[in-house]
Amino acid sequence: GMNLLRPVPSLRALESYVRNNPVAYVSVGPAFWGDGMYPPSDAVYYPLYAKCCELNIPLCMNAGLPGPPIAGDAQNPLYLDRVCVRFPELKLCMIHGADPWWDTAIRLMIKYPNLHLMTSAWAPKYLPQSLLHYMRTRGKTKIVFASDAPVLSITRCVSEARQLDLPAEVMDNYLYVNAQRFFFDRLLFGEIMRDDLGDFLFDQHVLGLGDHQFLGPVGRDQQLPQLLKLFRP
Repeated sequence: GMNLLRPVPSLRALESYVRNNPVAYVSVGPAFWGDGMYPPSDAVYYPLYAKCCELNIPLCMNAGLPGPPIAGDAQNPLYLDRVCVRFPELKLCMIHGADPWWDTAIRLMIKYPNLHLMTSAWAPKYLPQSLLHYMRTRGKTKIVFASDAPVLSITRCVSEARQLDLPAEVMDNYLYVNAQRFFFDRLLFGEIMRDDLGDFLFDQHVLGLGDHQFLGPVGRDQQLPQLLKLFRP
Protein backbone atom coordinates (compact mmCIF):
# COMPACT_ATOMS: atom_id res chain seq x y z
CA GLY A 1 0.00 0.00 0.00
CA MET A 2 0.88 3.64 -0.33
CA ASN A 3 0.87 6.44 2.20
CA LEU A 4 -0.63 9.24 0.14
CA LEU A 5 -0.14 11.67 3.00
CA ARG A 6 3.64 11.08 2.80
CA PRO A 7 3.91 10.29 -0.89
CA VAL A 8 7.60 10.55 -1.81
CA PRO A 9 8.86 7.19 -0.42
CA SER A 10 5.81 5.35 -1.78
CA LEU A 11 6.11 6.90 -5.23
CA ARG A 12 9.81 6.09 -5.36
CA ALA A 13 8.98 2.47 -4.57
CA LEU A 14 6.19 2.47 -7.16
CA GLU A 15 8.47 3.83 -9.87
CA SER A 16 11.16 1.27 -9.09
CA TYR A 17 8.67 -1.57 -9.25
CA VAL A 18 7.00 -0.39 -12.46
CA ARG A 19 10.36 0.07 -14.18
CA ASN A 20 11.26 -3.57 -13.50
CA ASN A 21 7.96 -5.46 -13.58
CA PRO A 22 4.87 -5.73 -15.78
CA VAL A 23 2.23 -3.70 -13.94
CA ALA A 24 -1.18 -3.19 -15.52
CA TYR A 25 -2.41 -0.42 -13.26
CA VAL A 26 -2.35 1.31 -9.87
CA SER A 27 -5.55 1.22 -7.79
CA VAL A 28 -6.95 3.50 -5.10
CA GLY A 29 -10.25 3.30 -3.19
CA PRO A 30 -11.05 6.77 -1.82
CA ALA A 31 -13.63 5.41 0.65
CA PHE A 32 -11.24 2.79 2.02
CA TRP A 33 -8.53 4.96 3.54
CA GLY A 34 -8.37 8.17 5.59
CA ASP A 35 -11.89 7.56 6.88
CA GLY A 36 -13.17 8.41 3.40
CA MET A 37 -12.27 12.06 3.89
CA TYR A 38 -10.22 12.50 0.71
CA PRO A 39 -12.19 12.60 -2.57
CA PRO A 40 -10.21 12.25 -5.81
CA SER A 41 -10.19 16.02 -6.34
CA ASP A 42 -8.13 16.51 -3.17
CA ALA A 43 -4.54 17.61 -3.74
CA VAL A 44 -3.33 14.66 -1.66
CA TYR A 45 -3.66 12.55 -4.82
CA TYR A 46 -1.84 14.96 -7.13
CA PRO A 47 1.64 13.43 -6.70
CA LEU A 48 0.19 10.02 -7.59
CA TYR A 49 -1.61 11.42 -10.64
CA ALA A 50 1.57 13.08 -11.86
CA LYS A 51 3.64 9.93 -11.33
CA CYS A 52 1.12 7.78 -13.21
CA CYS A 53 1.27 10.23 -16.12
CA GLU A 54 5.06 10.17 -16.03
CA LEU A 55 5.17 6.36 -16.03
CA ASN A 56 2.30 6.05 -18.52
CA ILE A 57 0.50 3.65 -16.20
CA PRO A 58 -3.30 3.62 -15.82
CA LEU A 59 -4.89 4.52 -12.51
CA CYS A 60 -8.05 2.80 -11.31
CA MET A 61 -10.23 4.45 -8.66
CA ASN A 62 -13.27 3.01 -6.95
CA ALA A 63 -16.47 4.80 -7.92
CA GLY A 64 -19.99 4.51 -6.56
CA LEU A 65 -21.19 3.73 -3.06
CA PRO A 66 -19.15 0.88 -1.54
CA GLY A 67 -20.82 -2.27 -0.27
CA PRO A 68 -19.36 -2.18 3.28
CA PRO A 69 -21.01 0.17 5.82
CA ILE A 70 -18.54 3.02 5.39
CA ALA A 71 -18.95 6.56 4.14
CA GLY A 72 -18.92 6.55 0.34
CA ASP A 73 -19.50 10.13 -0.80
CA ALA A 74 -15.80 10.46 -1.72
CA GLN A 75 -16.46 7.99 -4.55
CA ASN A 76 -18.97 10.16 -6.37
CA PRO A 77 -17.64 10.26 -9.97
CA LEU A 78 -18.23 14.00 -10.08
CA TYR A 79 -15.01 14.45 -8.10
CA LEU A 80 -13.14 13.14 -11.15
CA ASP A 81 -14.27 16.12 -13.22
CA ARG A 82 -11.57 18.39 -11.85
CA VAL A 83 -9.02 15.57 -11.94
CA CYS A 84 -9.55 15.10 -15.66
CA VAL A 85 -9.21 18.84 -16.23
CA ARG A 86 -5.97 19.10 -14.25
CA PHE A 87 -4.46 15.86 -15.60
CA PRO A 88 -5.73 15.31 -19.16
CA GLU A 89 -2.84 12.89 -19.81
CA LEU A 90 -3.91 10.57 -16.97
CA LYS A 91 -5.38 7.26 -18.08
CA LEU A 92 -8.13 6.87 -15.50
CA CYS A 93 -10.63 4.08 -14.97
CA MET A 94 -13.57 4.07 -12.57
CA ILE A 95 -13.86 0.58 -11.07
CA HIS A 96 -16.70 -1.29 -9.35
CA GLY A 97 -19.28 0.54 -11.45
CA ALA A 98 -20.65 3.90 -10.39
CA ASP A 99 -23.93 3.18 -8.62
CA PRO A 100 -26.02 5.28 -7.95
CA TRP A 101 -24.23 7.83 -10.15
CA TRP A 102 -24.14 5.93 -13.45
CA ASP A 103 -25.42 8.88 -15.51
CA THR A 104 -22.80 11.19 -14.02
CA ALA A 105 -20.08 8.67 -14.89
CA ILE A 106 -21.39 8.38 -18.46
CA ARG A 107 -21.49 12.14 -18.90
CA LEU A 108 -17.90 12.42 -17.69
CA MET A 109 -16.72 9.69 -20.07
CA ILE A 110 -18.31 11.55 -22.96
CA LYS A 111 -16.47 14.67 -21.85
CA TYR A 112 -13.00 13.17 -21.24
CA PRO A 113 -11.26 10.81 -23.73
CA ASN A 114 -8.98 9.19 -21.14
CA LEU A 115 -11.73 8.31 -18.64
CA HIS A 116 -13.07 4.75 -18.67
CA LEU A 117 -15.24 2.51 -16.48
CA MET A 118 -14.78 -1.09 -15.35
CA THR A 119 -17.84 -3.13 -14.36
CA SER A 120 -15.99 -5.12 -11.70
CA ALA A 121 -18.02 -6.09 -8.64
CA TRP A 122 -21.20 -5.68 -10.68
CA ALA A 123 -23.09 -8.66 -12.08
CA PRO A 124 -23.54 -7.90 -15.81
CA LYS A 125 -27.24 -8.78 -15.77
CA TYR A 126 -27.82 -5.87 -13.37
CA LEU A 127 -26.02 -3.23 -15.43
CA PRO A 128 -28.35 -0.25 -16.03
CA GLN A 129 -29.90 0.31 -19.43
CA SER A 130 -28.31 3.75 -19.63
CA LEU A 131 -24.87 2.16 -19.52
CA LEU A 132 -25.76 -0.49 -22.11
CA HIS A 133 -27.08 2.25 -24.40
CA TYR A 134 -23.81 4.16 -23.95
CA MET A 135 -21.84 1.00 -24.76
CA ARG A 136 -23.81 0.55 -27.99
CA THR A 137 -23.40 4.18 -29.05
CA ARG A 138 -20.77 6.67 -27.91
CA GLY A 139 -18.99 4.42 -25.42
CA LYS A 140 -17.96 1.43 -27.52
CA THR A 141 -14.33 1.76 -26.43
CA LYS A 142 -14.89 2.97 -22.87
CA ILE A 143 -16.32 0.10 -20.80
CA VAL A 144 -14.09 -2.71 -19.50
CA PHE A 145 -15.33 -6.09 -18.32
CA ALA A 146 -14.19 -7.57 -15.00
CA SER A 147 -15.49 -9.89 -12.30
CA ASP A 148 -15.00 -9.69 -8.54
CA ALA A 149 -13.92 -13.21 -7.62
CA PRO A 150 -14.60 -14.89 -5.31
CA VAL A 151 -17.69 -12.77 -4.61
CA LEU A 152 -18.62 -12.73 -8.30
CA SER A 153 -16.92 -15.53 -10.17
CA ILE A 154 -15.33 -15.02 -13.56
CA THR A 155 -17.49 -17.87 -14.93
CA ARG A 156 -20.73 -16.24 -13.83
CA CYS A 157 -19.74 -12.80 -15.06
CA VAL A 158 -18.62 -13.97 -18.50
CA SER A 159 -21.83 -16.01 -18.89
CA GLU A 160 -24.05 -13.07 -17.93
CA ALA A 161 -22.06 -10.64 -20.07
CA ARG A 162 -22.53 -12.77 -23.17
CA GLN A 163 -26.30 -12.63 -22.66
CA LEU A 164 -26.41 -8.84 -22.79
CA ASP A 165 -28.15 -7.21 -25.75
CA LEU A 166 -24.97 -5.93 -27.37
CA PRO A 167 -23.79 -6.09 -30.99
CA ALA A 168 -20.93 -8.49 -31.65
CA GLU A 169 -18.36 -5.71 -32.02
CA VAL A 170 -19.44 -4.06 -28.78
CA MET A 171 -19.39 -7.40 -26.95
CA ASP A 172 -15.89 -8.08 -28.24
CA ASN A 173 -14.77 -4.65 -27.08
CA TYR A 174 -16.34 -5.13 -23.67
CA LEU A 175 -14.93 -8.58 -22.95
CA TYR A 176 -11.51 -8.21 -24.53
CA VAL A 177 -10.48 -5.32 -26.76
CA ASN A 178 -11.01 -2.41 -24.38
CA ALA A 179 -9.01 -4.07 -21.60
CA GLN A 180 -6.21 -4.94 -24.02
CA ARG A 181 -6.04 -1.40 -25.33
CA PHE A 182 -6.29 0.35 -21.98
CA PHE A 183 -4.18 -1.92 -19.77
CA PHE A 184 -2.00 -4.17 -21.89
CA ASP A 185 -0.95 -2.51 -25.15
CA ARG A 186 1.73 -0.56 -23.30
CA LEU A 187 3.06 -3.85 -21.92
CA LEU A 188 3.08 -5.43 -25.36
CA PHE A 189 4.59 -2.59 -27.33
CA GLY A 190 5.79 -0.07 -24.77
CA GLU A 191 8.46 0.54 -22.22
CA ILE A 192 8.84 -2.93 -20.67
CA MET A 193 8.59 -5.23 -23.68
CA ARG A 194 10.86 -8.27 -23.21
CA ASP A 195 12.86 -9.99 -25.95
CA ASP A 196 11.91 -13.37 -24.54
CA LEU A 197 8.20 -13.69 -23.85
CA GLY A 198 8.98 -16.84 -21.90
CA ASP A 199 10.42 -14.62 -19.18
CA PHE A 200 7.32 -12.43 -19.16
CA LEU A 201 5.63 -14.01 -16.15
CA PHE A 202 2.08 -12.86 -15.68
CA ASP A 203 0.43 -13.08 -12.30
CA GLN A 204 -2.83 -11.41 -11.30
CA HIS A 205 -1.21 -9.49 -8.47
CA VAL A 206 1.94 -8.56 -10.41
CA LEU A 207 -0.29 -7.17 -13.11
CA GLY A 208 -2.39 -5.35 -10.57
CA LEU A 209 -5.49 -7.32 -11.46
CA GLY A 210 -6.17 -8.46 -7.90
CA ASP A 211 -9.72 -9.70 -7.47
CA HIS A 212 -10.99 -8.11 -10.70
CA GLN A 213 -9.97 -11.09 -12.82
CA PHE A 214 -10.45 -9.98 -16.35
CA LEU A 215 -7.54 -12.20 -17.31
CA GLY A 216 -6.10 -15.13 -15.40
CA PRO A 217 -2.47 -15.93 -14.60
CA VAL A 218 -0.24 -17.29 -17.35
CA GLY A 219 2.86 -19.44 -17.13
CA ARG A 220 6.23 -19.36 -18.85
CA ASP A 221 5.16 -21.64 -21.69
CA GLN A 222 2.20 -19.52 -22.79
CA GLN A 223 2.45 -16.74 -25.32
CA LEU A 224 1.07 -13.27 -24.73
CA PRO A 225 -1.48 -13.35 -27.60
CA GLN A 226 -3.02 -16.48 -26.07
CA LEU A 227 -3.41 -14.65 -22.78
CA LEU A 228 -5.13 -11.69 -24.38
CA LYS A 229 -7.55 -13.94 -26.28
CA LEU A 230 -8.54 -15.87 -23.17
CA PHE A 231 -12.04 -14.46 -22.94
CA ARG A 232 -12.59 -13.33 -26.51
CA PRO A 233 -16.14 -14.60 -27.37
